[in-house]
Amino acid sequence: MDTVFIRGLEIPTLIGVAEWERQVEQIVVINLELATDITPAAAGDDLREALDYSVVSKRLREFIGASTFQLIETLAERTAQMILDEFPVRRLRLELVKPRPNSGGHTVGIIIERSAPGE
Repeated sequence: MDTVFIRGLEIPTLIGVAEWERQVEQIVVINLELATDITPAAAGDDLREALDYSVVSKRLREFIGASTFQLIETLAERTAQMILDEFPVRRLRLELVKPRPNSGGHTVGIIIERSAPGE
């Protein structure tokens, strides 16, 4: 199995439980590893046979940008399910990072791994 990855994708969204978090968009950072078979794309040098990371990135921006979840756990779970539903991905590892700029520079986040049915 091969891996297509996207790292450091920054997306503004509403996320959080605190009242101030419900009023202002924050940046979340997505790191994503997608298990797929690149053989058909490589054999024909054909983008139509590839898992197009630019299309995946665009969909992530749309989905996450429109979300209003309170918990990063919910956002990660729903994002993973959307990817498995819409793209030819067998497994994924999703890291969702929520930088905390007013807290001394640390970040918080979650990492989940999910598989398509039957994998």
